[in-house]
Amino acid sequence: MGLTIRDVAKAAGVSTATVSNVLNKRGKVGRSTQNLVLTTVKRLGYLPNIHARRLASRDARTLGIIVSDVENPFFPEIIKSFLARTRQLGYDAILSDTNYDPRRTQEAASRMMAHNVGGVAIMTSEISPKLIDELVRRKIAVTFLDHAPARGYVSTLRIDYASGIEQSVRYLHKEGHRKIAFVAGRPTLRSNIMRLEAYEKIMQELGLEPGPVLHGDLRFEGGLAAGLAIGKMIPPPTAVMAVNDLTAVGVLKGLTKAGCRVPQDISLIGFDRTRLAEYSNPSITTVDIHRDLLGQMAADVLHELVSSPNPQGKVYEISAELFIGNSSGPVRSQ
Repeated sequence: MGLTIRDVAKAAGVSTATVSNVLNKRGKVGRSTQNLVLTTVKRLGYLPNIHARRLASRDARTLGIIVSDVENPFFPEIIKSFLARTRQLGYDAILSDTNYDPRRTQEAASRMMAHNVGGVAIMTSEISPKLIDELVRRKIAVTFLDHAPARGYVSTLRIDYASGIEQSVRYLHKEGHRKIAFVAGRPTLRSNIMRLEAYEKIMQELGLEPGPVLHGDLRFEGGLAAGLAIGKMIPPPTAVMAVNDLTAVGVLKGLTKAGCRVPQDISLIGFDRTRLAEYSNPSITTVDIHRDLLGQMAADVLHELVSSPNPQGKVYEISAELFIGNSSGPVRSQ
């Protein structure tokens, strides 16, 4: 069994309360006693049980973040900015990913609760209302991405997907495209449903027939399969919109394998503006949703909720802007 605070107190000849006050920098302890305790801690090699100290207090200085897939290039910049901001605010941070699995989301949330986090940013849609209620019941602040309405202890970062999709379709329409395919993601994810619905709505407003619509898996492999299928269509669409950049890169590979040139034969647009889109060849036209800002805002919103004596959540709107790369252009005559 490891050293305890009682061992330190006995060796220093002081009370356990005095040792606790010195280690937690609270209460009035004389300088000579402080030095004695700290010297004893160093001599014995005692490491305070930080986890136990947090469990004893609701003022936990730890924030968590749960994402769907750490391998998806959408998330690393969000995670990076979240961690940087939590450090600036004086918090530790815990990261979990779910691999789009509701069971793993449950496990990740349970892990956060076990660590008694002050708040958690849930950047995934695979979470049940019952689990949200349990987090709130435990007075854990929650920031969601596009998922839950704001209420006590719960705030939402809402991305304007509709605007990003509308800008993309209008741009393609202006370039002469009339048959615009859409490669969607998982039909159960709210953010993907919102993007598909926005695509169908603006296509109809422009008097265009939506489709063809293909369903991927938000990953390269799903985009690759969709790109191969689109490349074999007769006649193929003149433009393709993908639900995210990782899918778009897969579509690009599939179209190339099928003998289609991008953008000479088919224009391509992604979504999220990741580095993957920037470094692709050609660079991919995509929708910028300011992922670095998302991570920072998630930490700031959690801090605001954790610090409030009466946490009342809010909805924060995140704008979306079309960014023109080299994968799109005017329609070519067929």
